[in-house]
Amino acid sequence: MSDRQSSNAYWQANLRIIYGCIAVWALVSYGAAIIFRPLLKSIPVGGTDLGFWFAQQGSILCFIVLIFFYAARMNKLDAEYGVDE
Repeated sequence: MSDRQSSNAYWQANLRIIYGCIAVWALVSYGAAIIFRPLLKSIPVGGTDLGFWFAQQGSILCFIVLIFFYAARMNKLDAEYGVDE
C-alpha cells in the first residue's frame, strides 16, 4: 500500500470513529434529554426521572466516556498504521 493510500485509509478510519462518537453524543444529548424525555419520565433515578437525569448529568458523563473511548481507539488506530508516538 502506498503512503497516500495508507494516509487516506487512516483518515477514513479516523472519520468513522468521529462520526460514531458524534452520533452517540447526539442521541444521548438530544434524544434522551429532549426528544425521548416524555417516554423516560416514568423511570425513576435518584429521586427524579431518567429524562431529567440525562439532561442534567447523563449527557455530560456520556461525553466524558466518549473522550476516553476516542483516545483509546485513536491510540490503537495510530499503532495499526504506524503513526503512534
